[in-house]
Amino acid sequence: MTGTIIKALSGFYYVDVGAEQEPITCRGRGKLRHQKITPLVGDHVAITVTEDGTGMVDEVLPRSNQFQRPMVANMDQLVILASGAIPVTDPFLIDRMVSLAEYKGCQPIICFNKCDLEPATQLVELYQKAGFQSFAISAQTGEGLEQLLGVLDGKISAFTGNSGVGKSSVLNALCPQFGLKVGQVSEKLGRGRHTTRHVELFRVGGGLVADTPGFSAFDVEQMELIPKEELANTFREFQPYLEQCRFVGCAHVKERGCAVREAVDNGAIAPSRYQSYVRLYDQVKSRPQWEK
Repeated sequence: MTGTIIKALSGFYYVDVGAEQEPITCRGRGKLRHQKITPLVGDHVAITVTEDGTGMVDEVLPRSNQFQRPMVANMDQLVILASGAIPVTDPFLIDRMVSLAEYKGCQPIICFNKCDLEPATQLVELYQKAGFQSFAISAQTGEGLEQLLGVLDGKISAFTGNSGVGKSSVLNALCPQFGLKVGQVSEKLGRGRHTTRHVELFRVGGGLVADTPGFSAFDVEQMELIPKEELANTFREFQPYLEQCRFVGCAHVKERGCAVREAVDNGAIAPSRYQSYVRLYDQVKSRPQWEK
């Protein structure tokens, strides 16, 4: 029998084998540990069901993609929740996650929650101009949630974003029966408390959605690095200019005749997006080879 892992907790894997059946609680075979394979939420797996109704994960089927943070696999979309209100999301954090999603072949969706407090109109337009689906929502008023439901339909999506932006609040607004625990934002520190302690897939409308633990600025620095040779390809708005640079192998950082830098100067590429690219490039360039 095959199914999809919808929750992984304390060595148990909860495998969805169909909407009409309850998830099967499984353990992993010892051979997976010997093969150094850790089953992840989103994995498609082959299982054997025992007489007592529990099961064993026999095999993890090939993955289309895999993320280290959030720890998920086979995601169609990464829904990046941000906020223009407390806690205000650093645009670099958004760009870091967008870049990683692009590298993994996963569609990034950027949602700015708490639009009832701060509409974040300029940021929404910035990411739309860069070629991404981006819109404002409010878990409190319901604004934009119909649009978000439409985006989730028929897809497996992971919700991610810095703590306090309202991931669990948005999921509760989409499907109130979840009753996910919601934390409060510290006004002093301007960041939220982590309320999601594990990754779990939920049925939302016609799709599956993963609520994932929030992360801090420190966590961003520990995220998987994209090879510097491939980094520019993860910035969509760079694409029309990559073959127009004067020199082959242009890093788009300080070279003469760089078409990407000219596009920034001409207003075709947002300066904040370009600055995020340079920051990511410098990170991977300075990281020791053994650490990469």
